[in-house]
Order: sequence, then C-alpha cells, then structure tokens
Amino acid sequence: MPTPLRISALDGYALGARRYGDQSAGPYVVIAGATAVKQAYYARFAAWLALQGATVLTFDYRGVGDSRPHSLRRFDARMRDWGDQDLEAVLRFALSEKGERPLHLIGHSVGGQLLGLAPSAQQLSRIVTVASQSGNWRHWSGLPRLQMLTVFFAMIPLFGNALGYVPGWLGMGEDLPGGIALEWAKWARHPDYLIAYVSSREDYAKLSAQWLALSIDDDTYAPRAAVDSLHALYSGASIERRHLTPKDVGALSIGHFGFFRSTFEASLWAMASQFLLRPVEARFPTSRPAA
Repeated sequence: MPTPLRISALDGYALGARRYGDQSAGPYVVIAGATAVKQAYYARFAAWLALQGATVLTFDYRGVGDSRPHSLRRFDARMRDWGDQDLEAVLRFALSEKGERPLHLIGHSVGGQLLGLAPSAQQLSRIVTVASQSGNWRHWSGLPRLQMLTVFFAMIPLFGNALGYVPGWLGMGEDLPGGIALEWAKWARHPDYLIAYVSSREDYAKLSAQWLALSIDDDTYAPRAAVDSLHALYSGASIERRHLTPKDVGALSIGHFGFFRSTFEASLWAMASQFLLRPVEARFPTSRPAA
C-alpha cells in the first residue's frame, strides 16, 4: 500500500501525494501526470515500478484529485502554478528524501511540458516523457486540428469564464479549474506555446538529464510533430527519441493514456523500467528531433 503524504507547494498550497516503496537503494522516481488526470491513474504503474526496486512518488497538481478544493468556482490558480509552485515543491521534497540515490522523473503529457518552470528539474538524472507535447494547435492536422481549435478557442473560454471551471464531462478527464484551463488555452493559441508567456528557452536548455522521449502513433492528443517541437526546447539533454506504433507492442491501440495500462507491463512498462533502473553511468548518444 502506498504511503499518503501532504506536500506544501512553494506558496503553501497543500498537495496530495503518495509514496510507493521505501527503498534504501535504487532510484527515486517522481511521476508528473497529465492535465486533469488524478495521480490514482498511475497507481498500478507506480506500484509495479516500486517492485522493480525504485521508490516512486506520485502527486496531484492543485485543483485536481487529492489536491482539489471544496469548490472550483472561485479557485484562484493558473497552469504555470503546476510547474513553478507544485512540481518544484514535489521535486524539492524528493531531493530531501532520496539521499545519495539518483532522482528520476516520468512526465506524462503536461508533466513533461512543465520541467523548464521547475529549477530543481535540473538535478534530475533521468527523464522519461510519455506523449509530452507542445500544445500549439498548429501541430495538429485534419479533424484533430479542428477539435483542438474548438477546445482552445471556444469550449475552454466559454465554460472557464461562465462556470469558473471546465467540466470533465467535456472530455477533459477531471474538472479543470477555470484559471488553469484559460491559461492553458492562451498558451495553445500562441505559436511558441508556454515559452511565449512563462519561461524562456534558456531555462529549458538547462536540463541535462539522460532522456527517453516517447510519442505514440495513434495518439491524437500528442502528434509526432508536437512532441518533437517540445523536446527541441530541451537542447541540453541527451535525448533518445522513440515513436511507437501499437503494432510494435502487439496491440490494436495505445492512444494518449494507454501507456499506463497494466496490459503493457511486459512491453512499455519494461521499456521505461530498463531505462530508469540501469546504472546512471550508461549514456545514450544525443539525438535531436528531426527539423
């Protein structure tokens, strides 16, 4: 059973977190989840990774899951808070607990976007990003582009302003606080996404971890071009870039969320585990996304 924790964000906001395993050896791994996805979604993967020899820490960003207030209608938060207040605090907590062990991270979707906003991410030894992408709508094409335009130009502004939050039943997952959703949509409408508003390319280039960056062929939320665009920002990291198809792992589909289903324990989970758990001295050659 995981150990429930409360971690104070840098501004004092209480975040719900859970620790899996309590190893004295092996890496310490933080899982930074996707937008409007509870940490509970990653529970099976986190428990399995702990059995492989890691200590694993999951958490909920403010406004979601165990970090949700009683009401979202007047909840004052922005998406940037998830990076420079929440993720930064979680990484500092992990650094205080890990001792001499290396600190690694798995970022799913937005969990891989926010790393440049958290200075402590510069101390990560290994990173696996799963379907982490630039959210700029221009990276999509065809019907998915129309869907992104509808979400970022119409649905989020309409519901975010009218209700103070974006209901999960619109397809967002969990209910999303209005301020967070509105800032996300603002980023997505700009060609440079979040870099245009809350960070700099220099901050992203400071990360120097060994990195496994995954995109998935049937993922309509993170097309290959969007994943390449995001990872081009991490120019100081040693990145191995892999684009996976369902056929590669004997599946009919994976999609944006499928990686963390237990059906992929022997394939996708093992791939991530092998990367995270092998000796830190082993290095990948630097591989940049194609222009």
